[in-house]
Amino acid sequence: MFQDSLLVESSGRLKSKSSCYVWVTATFNAAVVAVAVLLPLLYPDALPRMAMTAMLSAPPAPPAAPAPPPVVSARVARVTASVDPFVPPARVPRHLDMTRDDPPPSVSGVVRMTGGGSGDGPGVIGSLGLGPAPPVVSVAVARPVVGPARVSSGVMAGQIVTKTTPVYPAIAKAAHVSGAVVLHAVISKTGAIESLSVVSGHEMLRASAVAAVQGWRYRPYLLNGDPTEVETTITVNFSFGG
Repeated sequence: MFQDSLLVESSGRLKSKSSCYVWVTATFNAAVVAVAVLLPLLYPDALPRMAMTAMLSAPPAPPAAPAPPPVVSARVARVTASVDPFVPPARVPRHLDMTRDDPPPSVSGVVRMTGGGSGDGPGVIGSLGLGPAPPVVSVAVARPVVGPARVSSGVMAGQIVTKTTPVYPAIAKAAHVSGAVVLHAVISKTGAIESLSVVSGHEMLRASAVAAVQGWRYRPYLLNGDPTEVETTITVNFSFGG
């Protein structure tokens, strides 16, 4: 029991000492903080000068603009023309020489020349009248060779004067061959058949068609009032009906 009372007494002392220590420590810390805050306000000279300079100094000025290039004054060259002053003659002559100078020699053969020449030459450009003009050479232009005029078969059918009917070949009748034979013809200026060639048609009918058309005659075909050679096509029909 005695021991228990000692323990209770010792624990009470420890608690009272710890609370006093905490209170003293908190008061000291508060005093240090208060001094740290109030000291710069009461004594501003105690602050570092570098910090104050950094806070109060103005920003650096912007770089200056480059200087303009020097102005070079251009020298203007002045030209002065010297004019001789008019000096009157010392003596005025009584009689003036009115003799006219001879005109320049005329140049013949120059076309449209002003101020010289009489223009009565042969009139050839480039001639200076030093000799006879070259003879004019006439060049005959050959006319292009024009072939026969192409005329349709319908127009030439109205120009027929003499027409021979072709004979129907017996072999073609026996074989019951019929159809049309187309011929290419060249008709002369007089209206006669100059040449014939077969364009199409059955072999059994061609000879009879060529023999008949070879004797046909046409009126001369006029082109600009002149008889003209003509080429055309002629169609000969072979049928059992006629």
